[in-house]
Amino acid sequence: MIYLHKFLPLVASPLFFALIAILVGTYLKSKKISLFGLLVLIICSLPIISDKLIFFLEKDYYSQNISNVSKADAIVVLSGMISTVETNGKISYEFGGAVDRILSGIDLFKEDKAPFLILTNGKLPWSLGIPEGEYLKKFSIKFGIPENRILLTDNVQNTDQEAKSVKKLLKINDASIILVTSAFHMARAKKVFEARNIKVSPFAVDFRNYAKKITIIDFVPSSNSLSDTSFFIREMMGRLYYAL
Repeated sequence: MIYLHKFLPLVASPLFFALIAILVGTYLKSKKISLFGLLVLIICSLPIISDKLIFFLEKDYYSQNISNVSKADAIVVLSGMISTVETNGKISYEFGGAVDRILSGIDLFKEDKAPFLILTNGKLPWSLGIPEGEYLKKFSIKFGIPENRILLTDNVQNTDQEAKSVKKLLKINDASIILVTSAFHMARAKKVFEARNIKVSPFAVDFRNYAKKITIIDFVPSSNSLSDTSFFIREMMGRLYYAL
């Protein structure tokens, strides 16, 4: 099932659609179909378009001051911030842009917002090395979090499995958590955890919609913008899947 989850967004991506349209247009000798595919590719590559789409994903959340966060039964930090690097047969780990997830989780714990820090053991079938939660546990201990206050979920592959495993760890009805994840992912994650009868206080981080002025560059196609548009489609498909 996890392979299907990863494959479908690729098929629905603007790049795949544009390539298919161009190939079909070439095969049928139809310039209109080929040009339509090219037009889709160009529009989806415009920063002015991709920025609006990312804004839509994050519009319901904002950067919060930790002092304003209410206390809960646990702080839950979702996986998705570690990359593995293999050099001479040895595995090492590097943080990606979502490193704010674990840093914010640590800060929330140090501010006494919850007695436990729950880390999810994200591990996909093709992943190398230890589950992400195990690495993050060691990282958190280095930052002064007591080991007996860190809980790890089972190995999980998606948000639904994360919520199910966290529910099992909490062991109480009507448990409350401070959920820490990237802003674009929060809407979907919040609904999934609430479906498990867990009270969620969202703490969104890793915002992608940056404050900036519109310039001529925003109307020049770029690969980064195409990636952001594809990312938007993938996230919306995820939201639809969990809504169903």
